[in-house]
Amino acid sequence: MAKNSSSFLSGLQLGIPIFIGYFPAAVAFGLVARSAGLLFGDTVVFSMTTFAGASQFFAVNLLRSGALILEIALGVFLVNLRHVLFSASLYQKLSNPGRAQKAFIAFGNTDEVFSVASTREGKVTPAFMAGLEIPAWSGWVIGSAAGFLVGTVLPEDLQISVGITLYAMFTSLLIQEVKRSFRYLGIAALSGLINTVAVLILSIAPGWAFIISIAAAGGIGALILPEEDISGQEITEGHTYDS
Repeated sequence: MAKNSSSFLSGLQLGIPIFIGYFPAAVAFGLVARSAGLLFGDTVVFSMTTFAGASQFFAVNLLRSGALILEIALGVFLVNLRHVLFSASLYQKLSNPGRAQKAFIAFGNTDEVFSVASTREGKVTPAFMAGLEIPAWSGWVIGSAAGFLVGTVLPEDLQISVGITLYAMFTSLLIQEVKRSFRYLGIAALSGLINTVAVLILSIAPGWAFIISIAAAGGIGALILPEEDISGQEITEGHTYDS
């Protein structure tokens, strides 16, 4: 019991910076959700049950554009597909988790949580992961609620302008990949081009256009980019080296 308490407190300490980082982004999401017509309860429950920052921004913007539920669901699935690799990698570091514990950990395994847990030396316990994930989840949920409430006193034009947060979030994710290889920038540009053609020329609904563009660009990227393992090392011609 004492060991679990110590592990939980250790995770909690590392989770506080994630709370601080998530809160302002969640406030922006709360504003965007309110401007899209969601109710307070909708916004809070959405963050409580989905807990996926970029995907939630994406889903709300599609909802505002009149996309179908199926379009939104498939789009969110594609955006979050990377978490399959995150969870598979993190599972190797877990110390004897139970079935319920694995489900709990998988739910809270965001980019930042994975980054902290995967770089920790040795095995990580379910108690440590609980301490790490609870602040992250709390920061996102509380920030979403705060953002919605703040929106009740902000001018409508300012609330609408917060929608740019979605593009800023995806840009920040892209920059991290471009630092590793400029080829990622080309793939992102290709995806944007396909989306533009689909919407403006072929008159495809925004949700389906996004799904088509991300699937097409992802497939092309898989063909032209070097094979990479999930630990971030690049494998080329049988040799492994840090990327």
